[in-house]
Amino acid sequence: MLRFAPSPTGDMHIGDLRVALFNYIVSKQKNEDLIIRIEDTDKEKNIEGKDKEILDILGLFGIEYSQVIYQSENVRFHTAMALQLMHEKKAFSCFCSPEWLDKKKEEAKANKKTYRYDDACANLPAELVIDNTSPFTIRINKPTTNITIKDHIKDEITFKADDIDSFIIMGHDKTPTYNFACAIDDMLSDISVIICGENHINNTLKQEHIRASLSYDKKVEYAHLPIILDDTPSVKWLLEEGFLPEAISNYLISMGNKPPKEIFTLVEATEWLNLENISKSPARFDINILRDINRKHLKMLDAKELSRYVGFADEEIGQLAKVYLEEVSTTKELKSKIAQIFAPKVIPKEFAEQAALMIEIIKNAPYFDEYDNFENYIMKESGLKGENFFKLLRLVLTGAEHGPDIAKIYMYLKNYIGEIVK
Repeated sequence: MLRFAPSPTGDMHIGDLRVALFNYIVSKQKNEDLIIRIEDTDKEKNIEGKDKEILDILGLFGIEYSQVIYQSENVRFHTAMALQLMHEKKAFSCFCSPEWLDKKKEEAKANKKTYRYDDACANLPAELVIDNTSPFTIRINKPTTNITIKDHIKDEITFKADDIDSFIIMGHDKTPTYNFACAIDDMLSDISVIICGENHINNTLKQEHIRASLSYDKKVEYAHLPIILDDTPSVKWLLEEGFLPEAISNYLISMGNKPPKEIFTLVEATEWLNLENISKSPARFDINILRDINRKHLKMLDAKELSRYVGFADEEIGQLAKVYLEEVSTTKELKSKIAQIFAPKVIPKEFAEQAALMIEIIKNAPYFDEYDNFENYIMKESGLKGENFFKLLRLVLTGAEHGPDIAKIYMYLKNYIGEIVK
């Protein structure tokens, strides 16, 4: 069993989507289920509707899963496991106030030291615990032996026992902490492989320690994906800007990888992806590379299907859009180019009179299948020629001073000429 565990506290970023894609691919390769676990225990930070948005995005990207679990539904299990650890003397009540702990952290920072909880409450006499009415957290005893995990990308990783202290597993309000809830939930779901970002390595250490303290002996495999450097956009923004889900997936899977070909589908990636082949180095997000990949995916679309992205259902408009792919790379940009053709034209004042004449001639012109015949007719009837003629014709037909070869444009617009110059 594999899991993708997003939090409904903000927009999904490409790093999160990358993790989801790799989990999906590996689940298909292993023929194991993939579950989605919405980590919603932080009620103050949850944003209403973000869980549905996450699931909608996964659907757009073709990421299939067997079920959706909400972490908040497992709180009773988290509480039971915390009580078990306390009963077995593997966890203890901590009465240290947040203010006191903050003071200790500041002192350590001032002395340029890493703060470690000093186990002030670890060995309190029973009577001081039982009769104490002060708010308390629950801390798990720190590990006494090193912890080693198998990582498909970073090979074997060993953590020293003193890398962590006796950390909190239940807050003052008896809400489980992130790592405690994750560790328990992975046990409950029988997770066999955890694929996450390398920024979670320290969390992995804590979660392994939690499961070991609960005598959970299943060996979980890991793959910590290298981080993505530079400012990374949200998936929602990329989609709004006109990047195809297929292109975004293509790029994210390619990052730090050596695919057998540049352009591929998610289904094709399941046939060759190997976690061991992923680079250990951080990846860089480059919007220009994504633009190039997106353009190539758009070119591969059926013309009629492409036309739907620009507001039509017409093969000729789809072919026209492919002509414009020589200068743009997203559906948003394409839609803008095509919309400009059918919108009222803004003609510079110096060309206004000539434009009016050309438009009137085009309105009354017979149908011409070939561009050359159309051009010759308009040129003859208007008396215009040379550079001004072609500049004006482009403005009248496309609303732009520059663009693709006008002959190519005419090939796909000839049936719309009347509407364009109306």
